[in-house]
Formats: sequence, C-alpha cells, structure tokens
Amino acid sequence: MNRSLIILLTASVAIIIVNLHTAQTSIGLIGSALSMPDSLIGLIMMAPLAGYAMGLIFIVPLSDFVENRRLILCMLAAAMVSAGVASVSVNFIQLFGALFILGSSCSCIQVLVPMAASMAPPEQRGRAVGDIMAGLMLGVVAARPFASFAADMFGWRFVYALGSFAIGLICLLLVLRLPISHPFVTSSSYFTLIKSMWQLVRGEDTLRRRATTAGLVMASFSMFWSTVALHLEACPTAFSQKEIAVFALVGAGGVLATPVAGRLGDRGFTRVGTISAHVMIFISMLIAALAGYLYTFSASVSVISLGLSAIALDVGLTTDHTLGRREINLIRPEARGRMNGLFVGLFFIGGSVGAALSGVTWSLGGWWLTCVSSSAFAALALLVDFAWHSQKSGLLAESHSEPV
Repeated sequence: MNRSLIILLTASVAIIIVNLHTAQTSIGLIGSALSMPDSLIGLIMMAPLAGYAMGLIFIVPLSDFVENRRLILCMLAAAMVSAGVASVSVNFIQLFGALFILGSSCSCIQVLVPMAASMAPPEQRGRAVGDIMAGLMLGVVAARPFASFAADMFGWRFVYALGSFAIGLICLLLVLRLPISHPFVTSSSYFTLIKSMWQLVRGEDTLRRRATTAGLVMASFSMFWSTVALHLEACPTAFSQKEIAVFALVGAGGVLATPVAGRLGDRGFTRVGTISAHVMIFISMLIAALAGYLYTFSASVSVISLGLSAIALDVGLTTDHTLGRREINLIRPEARGRMNGLFVGLFFIGGSVGAALSGVTWSLGGWWLTCVSSSAFAALALLVDFAWHSQKSGLLAESHSEPV
C-alpha cells in the first residue's frame, strides 16, 4: 500500500458511489423522456438503492470465498455494462433492470474498503481507511449536483454514459494496480455464511433495532430527495436543472455531522444523539411541507426554509447512521463484517422503499403528502427506539425483582 494506490482507491469509491444517486435530481428529465407516469418515477430511484442492498447481502459475502481482485473487477465490469445500458434505455423496464444491476455491482465498494485495510500496515490502517471513506462521502455529496449540472448541459443519458466510461477506466487502472488477494480460508460454504447472517438478525437485538431505525430514517431521506427536484421544477419559480444542482449542494453540510456524532457516542450520549436525530428529521420534514405553502407570500423565504430543512435532514441521517454503526461495532467482533453488511444493506432497503413510495405520494398528494409521509417514517424510528428501551427497562426491572 502506497500513497498513489490510496489516491486511486479513494477516487474509485467516489466515482462508483455517484451512480447510486444520479437519478434523484434529474428524475424529471428521465420521466419526461420515457413518458412515465408519476407513480413509476419512484421505482426508478428505488432500483439502484435496492440493487445496492441486495449486493451487500448476497454478493459481498463472496469475498470470503473468491479471490478479491477478481471479484472486484467482475463487479466493476457488470457496473460498466449496466450503466451503458441505462444510457440507451428506451422504456421503464430496461432502465429499471439496468439500474438495479448497476446498484448491486456498485456494492463492490464494500469489498474494496476491507481489502485496502488488509493491505495497509497496522500503524497506517486507520488513516488509509479514513482517506478512502472520505472519497465515499465526497461522492455521495457530489452526486446530486453533478448529475443535475451534467443533465442540464448534455441530457440525462450522458450522465450514465459518462459513468460507464469512468467505471471502465477505474477497472483498467485497478487491473494494473490491485494485487491478488486470496480470502481467508474457511470451512463454511457460501450458503452457510448467508444463513449465519439471518441468524445474526434474529439473535442480535441491538442490530435489529439500529438497522430498523436506520432503514426508517433512510426511507424518510429518500422520499425527500427523490421528489424535491420535481417540487422545485413545479414551484412558481420553476427551477432549472442548474438551480436544482445548486440547491442539492446544501446537503453537503450533513457530512460535517459525522465526527460530532462519533464523539457524542464516545462520551456516552448515544441515546440522546439518536433521539435528537429522529426529532430533527421529523421537524425538518414538517418545515419542508410548510415551505411549499410559503411561495404564496415569499419565494425566497420558501427556498431558504426548504434549504434549512434539507440540511437538518442530512444532519439527522448522518448522526443516526454514525451512532448506529458505532453501536453495532461494539458487539460480536468475530461477526463485525457480516453485521456491518446487514446494517448497511437494511439501511439501503429502507432507502429503496422510501424512493418507491415517493412516486405514489407525489402522484396522490404532491409535495405536502410526500413530506408528511417522510415525517411519519422519522416518527416511527423514534417510536421503535422508545419501545425497545422501554422493553429493555422492563426486563431489567423484572430480573432485579426475582428472588435470589
């Protein structure tokens, strides 16, 4: 492991993750080009997220059995082809299938990061992983504004064609730079490993709780970002793609919450931080719903309110996700990889559900119903957390009351 390889891996994960979010700010253009009804628009945004979740759960575990370099290159080749197919799709079914495969192939990120950690010497491992994860966050933040700017200038098909070319270039560079990495030899089979993941879900209460709340929060997040471009296009000021791209940049503030949330957990404020995150998301979506009515009085006040709600939403999501990852990493060290895969996989399943429902709520009730539904997911996350802690407190009180 050297600096040039770390830079390559950082750039690779940044470019790969962009493909999961490019549809969100250009969905209006895609829907018009393919003559899709509003109820199907959410499914287009759901496809890559659902594919990514399935890849985490069913493909990434192959890294324990298949030589990692070959697995990564095969997944990148599939991503390159599927992005190319997406760029020339002529109907809903073709695009949905291409984006689902693209999303599942992009889960190779979760093979690349552990491989990079194993290649770095112990005293540099944290730094190497931190640099690569910074690239991941950069890709997430840049995806929406990049896609909106590019779609405005060259069309939405160009965005996927460029993604296919970029992934192909990454694949070529990694062929030249990645070493052969044989997996840890195990007596288990692939199906035994998959079965053990479901056993972890059933047996680890903390994993179930944190994955459930994370999925609900991600559903809320997806509903907002899947329809905000449609809302801005339909509002009286009729935002252009470039203006939507500028608006998408406001979500970058959420990245700054990651280190703060980690410190909250280290200092024993996990519960407080989690509740605050859920309440913040709930209130932010109510503000977003109110912002839709403020156009009657002042367009600038409406847009500012919407921007503040987007920042609060991103901070809430980042805080919940960071605290959740920290908490599950404190249990079952021998199963940490599988537990993280399950946590992130269920997180993106929640996102795909939210994206799918956004098309339905938008077609039935527009922006108001979408925001209210999004806030309902945050309220559910809060209720799940309170119910779990109440049950835990009851069990502790019952155990203390038993005679010795």
